[in-house]
Amino acid sequence: MDKKEVKKAVENILENSYVGTMSTISNDKPNARYMTFFHDDLKLYTITSKETHKVDELEKNPYTHVLLGYDGEGFGDDYVEYEGKVKQSDNQKLIDKLWNDKMGYWFNGPDDERILILEIEPLHVRLLNKKGQPSQEIDL
Repeated sequence: MDKKEVKKAVENILENSYVGTMSTISNDKPNARYMTFFHDDLKLYTITSKETHKVDELEKNPYTHVLLGYDGEGFGDDYVEYEGKVKQSDNQKLIDKLWNDKMGYWFNGPDDERILILEIEPLHVRLLNKKGQPSQEIDL
């Protein structure tokens, strides 16, 4: 695949796969959890509560590893592997843009003071397991 095809395949996964795993470090050990992701080009965003362990972990080490796209069908399912640096934001315009009613399960609306956006700036993005092809990295 050429570089344009790789980026297009990654963007397709980001458009169609919202739930993935996000890993942080806790006491020098990996800690992974499922999160819902949004994107703008290759930057990822996820909403969380300021009162979670992941926020404490990211304050100590702002780097994360994210997996998105594997749909469980078996060999050949493509997915994206992200290494990124996280910046925390409580920008209300961004919260309003990302908010949907399903988040009401965790929050009392988009004005809830506990809401925090994790902005993940990609450092390395790789497309993996694309029909048995070797992994492909996007140039950033």
